[in-house]
Amino acid sequence: MAPVTNGRLLFNEIPTGYPEPGKTTVYDTSQTIDLENVSLRGGSLVKVLVLSSDPYLRGRMRDVTIPSYSPAFPIGEPLDNHGIGLVLRSEDPTLKAGDHVYGILPFEQYTIQERGARLHVLKNEVKIPWSTYIGVCGMPGQTAYCAWKEYALAKKGEVAFVTSGSGPVGATVIQLAKAEGLKVIASAGSDEKVAFIRSIGADVAFNYKKESTLEVLRKEGPINVFWDNVGGETLEAAIDTAAVGARFLMCGCISEYNGQPPYAVKNLSLIVGKQLKISGFIVFNLLAKYGQQFYAEIPKRVASGEIKYLEDATRGLENAGQAILDVQKGLNKGKKVIVVAEA
Repeated sequence: MAPVTNGRLLFNEIPTGYPEPGKTTVYDTSQTIDLENVSLRGGSLVKVLVLSSDPYLRGRMRDVTIPSYSPAFPIGEPLDNHGIGLVLRSEDPTLKAGDHVYGILPFEQYTIQERGARLHVLKNEVKIPWSTYIGVCGMPGQTAYCAWKEYALAKKGEVAFVTSGSGPVGATVIQLAKAEGLKVIASAGSDEKVAFIRSIGADVAFNYKKESTLEVLRKEGPINVFWDNVGGETLEAAIDTAAVGARFLMCGCISEYNGQPPYAVKNLSLIVGKQLKISGFIVFNLLAKYGQQFYAEIPKRVASGEIKYLEDATRGLENAGQAILDVQKGLNKGKKVIVVAEA
């Protein structure tokens, strides 16, 4: 077989605002790969099937000298993120041709993974779509499940407020909270998204662009559990309407990711008087405790229809830059996945 093009999405320059396709990221077709003869050097050749577009990728688009919990993208190299791949050839005894694997994969059509790479072989005994393993059954679902278990300390009859409720994290949190008997208030940025979060069980669902978050919470609260994906003015409203001893799970702050001036929260002193418990977390630090339980439980609940999800697929690696931008702007409808190749 003649060498084939190995398309890649490269990190081209550090953005000052939103990441622009063709400027921040560039699709490159200059490389080829001989799938039958390329040296594996003891590793494996993986065909990339689907990649995840997540809000946190914006934070990796920074100077490599700036420290953070996730490594910066080197300029001129392919981006990487959670993905699903198909093993084509392997010299790694833990992998064999035909295995579907989950792990951190580069934004390229084919990749050689070194021996011992942290790739998890997916058995998929419940026969759900492979893409769900980078959504509700992958890192976003793990984020919701692990942090809820660790920090929510939820009690039946309490009130939870979930932001970005139609996304893969927020939607999973809504369903976990409802399964434990909580009243759930959830927000989203369009009427279509509000309809979805209402369909998965949110008792109060509203479009924050049309209704005041503060007024909704004052009417429907006080809140006992707050899941924050947004930060800023929404955080301020949650503090204002929190019950004494409420638990705040700080998952993200997308209102500040793309160069917007940070909103100055004006009521931080209430944290003391209300004795709020504020928990910031990184999901990877919780997987040792909850990861096995997650995989034993959540794929089955998804397969049965007990946990529902919404997926928004972008097809073609050449369109991945736009998929990344869509998530930063909140244009995605559910979990944004990039379909690189069919299984």
